[in-house]
Amino acid sequence: MNRSVVLTADPLDEASLAASRPVSATAGAVVSFLGCVRSMESGRTLAAIEYEAFPEMVHRQFQVILDQAEARWPLESVEVVHRTGRVEPGRPSVWIRVTSPHRAEALAALGWILDEMKRIVPIWKRPVWG
Repeated sequence: MNRSVVLTADPLDEASLAASRPVSATAGAVVSFLGCVRSMESGRTLAAIEYEAFPEMVHRQFQVILDQAEARWPLESVEVVHRTGRVEPGRPSVWIRVTSPHRAEALAALGWILDEMKRIVPIWKRPVWG
């Protein structure tokens, strides 16, 4: 399985991300998730979210997650790009793309990877209230 995990302070552009990563001819399913910062959190207005990460641990934890995903589903590739630094409402903070021969596996894997990322990957967010 092809894997890519990137932390970046640069803004995310979904079209550029997708275009820069070719899809195999055997992939029957290509699913992606673009997570954006909301303008409201717990009834309060957000000005931004500040993301901080411990890169070595991020990559180590993602290897664990992706090893488990590969053992559960027939995946061809998983790509994750996560922002660090300040991200304003309406702007993307994470992009995940999964390819697989079949849609059910790709959809299941993407949801599971996202949940595991939120559960164990050391990427912290600090709200900046508006």
